[in-house]
Amino acid sequence: MISELAYIGKGAKLGKNVTVEPFAYIADDVVIGDDCYIYAHATILDGTRMGNRNKVHQGAVLGSDPQDLKYKGDKSELIIGDDNDIRENVVIARATNAGHATRIGSNCHLMDGVHICHGAVLKDYVMVGLKVIIGGNCVIESFNVLSNAVILYENVHIGQWTLILSGTRLRKDVPPYIVVKGNPAAYHGVNSVILEKNTFMKFDELTVRHIMNAYLILYHANISAQDAAIRIKNEIENSPEIENIIQFITKSKLIV
Repeated sequence: MISELAYIGKGAKLGKNVTVEPFAYIADDVVIGDDCYIYAHATILDGTRMGNRNKVHQGAVLGSDPQDLKYKGDKSELIIGDDNDIRENVVIARATNAGHATRIGSNCHLMDGVHICHGAVLKDYVMVGLKVIIGGNCVIESFNVLSNAVILYENVHIGQWTLILSGTRLRKDVPPYIVVKGNPAAYHGVNSVILEKNTFMKFDELTVRHIMNAYLILYHANISAQDAAIRIKNEIENSPEIENIIQFITKSKLIV
């Protein structure tokens, strides 16, 4: 059902069974997939490409111009996957430059007041709490939780299966499988409860113990991150999870 009181640009492409409530605004250069629900007063601007079964709640603004002084009016994009719940007053900007995009994966939940800046990438199954700010060009891997009022500064990379606790300020990268909190942000253990009890992927007890041992080396051996990566490789039985940790440490310039 599409309300007669909604504005839909003539060039906009809407899929099957899309609902648009009164006073929603959908610009010309927008693509919306099947079974999406656009609530009243939501705004979807040029350059937005949305998949199927997404919900966009009241007051959300998708595809806004980047709040970046380098932005010169380029026709960039915001690309959104499937099955996302984008709650009230969420703002997601497009990328700064033509040919680039801000990207939201699938099955993400963005709570009230989240602001996602230019060029950021959120992969699948990311939960973002109230009033979180995600700076330009950040990358958040899958299966992450950012609790309320977290701030990520530009270019931060967060590995898989992490928990960022409320009020944390992040200027450095966060390796996978850990809990981080504070300002400045600091390591607060392995995210063991989620690793062992989540419904998506089972991490057995031995794997979690190996992850813990890897981070004992990284955070308590009083050596550089690069030396820690070498020790982890030499001392801990290899697995996809350990390899993931090693690769993340090796590629990051600064980690918490």
